[in-house]
Amino acid sequence: MHHTMTPSAHGRAILVLGLPLIGGNLGQIAIGVTDTLMLGWYSVDALAAAVLGHSMWFSIFLLGSGFANAVMPLVAEASEQPDGTQTIRRTARMGLWLSVLFAVLVLPLFLWSSPILQALGQTKPLSDDAQDLLRIVGLAMLPALLAMVLKSYLAALEHTRVVLWVTIAAALVNAGVNYLLIFGNYGAPELGIKGAGYASSAVHCVTLLLLAGYALRKFPEHDLLARLWRPDPEVIKRLFSMGVPIGLTYLAETSLFAASALMMGWLGTVPLAAHGVAIQIASATFVVHLGLSSAATVRVGKALGRQDFPHLRRGAVVAVWMSVAFALMTVAVYWSIPATLIGMFIDPADPLRPEIISAGITLMLLAGVFQLVDGAQAMALGLLRGLKDTQVPMIYAVLSYWCVGMTCSYLLGFTLGLGGAGIWGGLSIGLCCAAVSMMLRFWRHIVPRAEQRSAVDTSGAGA
Repeated sequence: MHHTMTPSAHGRAILVLGLPLIGGNLGQIAIGVTDTLMLGWYSVDALAAAVLGHSMWFSIFLLGSGFANAVMPLVAEASEQPDGTQTIRRTARMGLWLSVLFAVLVLPLFLWSSPILQALGQTKPLSDDAQDLLRIVGLAMLPALLAMVLKSYLAALEHTRVVLWVTIAAALVNAGVNYLLIFGNYGAPELGIKGAGYASSAVHCVTLLLLAGYALRKFPEHDLLARLWRPDPEVIKRLFSMGVPIGLTYLAETSLFAASALMMGWLGTVPLAAHGVAIQIASATFVVHLGLSSAATVRVGKALGRQDFPHLRRGAVVAVWMSVAFALMTVAVYWSIPATLIGMFIDPADPLRPEIISAGITLMLLAGVFQLVDGAQAMALGLLRGLKDTQVPMIYAVLSYWCVGMTCSYLLGFTLGLGGAGIWGGLSIGLCCAAVSMMLRFWRHIVPRAEQRSAVDTSGAGA
């Protein structure tokens, strides 16, 4: 059964799936921004500890979210197969299983995080404050990962709008609980950084309950909770071998950005502040590429389930061009109003404001180039994931980000003395390397290999 769709029909299908996912991603960012703003108003110490704690939590969360991300292509593929219901149930259920195991295994890291953070060179008071936060949100790792599995499962079944609405609800809950518990408004206890921890935990629990309620009501035939206690070694193995490389790929990229922030710190406060703002702006537009790439994963997985390769190729081409088109629009904005963008994030009264803005302008000009390659490598990863190819892309990612990217950043930034611009230039070279190698892998190796396998299967079936 072959679908012949026009490029614009492909584009529409990708947007219908992708826009709510993009909105959901922006909602997640809004939650982070709300935390930052409210803790910043509360006290600078609380803010610093929260930034430290959240970055540790988030790195571990990304690693664990690999299993949830592996659920997406497998469910998408199964949803197009005549006997796919059982595969969908097993995949989603074992995704939940692996997430529970992961959350339990990493809990000690959060409960005793102060010594870990001190060993990484943070001061004791700061580490203790971060530990106060992590002891609360560490427990929320469980609902956060389970919610992530359900998001992937629903996205694979093309129910992405609910993900957006649930995220909006979560952002509102977060703002409300933050307002009550950080400052002690309306007779609530004033808990400072711990209040932010309770707010984050409330968000993850609300998200999980809403998504679970929706999934169970909408897809009773998948009966997700039936015989939940029974392990399924075969599916666990498949999810594990796909999920761990996805988690490590994410971790390689976030740690690359963390390392670049450290290098910026060596250059001084102004470059670091400019870097922080520029990264914040770049990540807000990057979530668009992430949403499109998830949509591409689902579309490719579904086409694979139908063994419809012409459709898969056309859809992939359209997805890549959409990513490029959005990146070019972003470049136009970054290059036309860089000072305005940077200025929005800096207190008008700050004496360093002119310096930070001028350092930031250079970075915004580079961020344009950065967006193009970052978007392309995110899209390539999404396409490869749709065809269940995650292990080799992880190796490409680690080599590109760390061996190429970091080395170039150091050489350009320090050896050649280009400073912040050099560090960003190095990052761009690393991401470009990842984008090119993964795109070539998808078009030259993985798609032709899947087509050959399919041809063998059909000729075998016809014999």
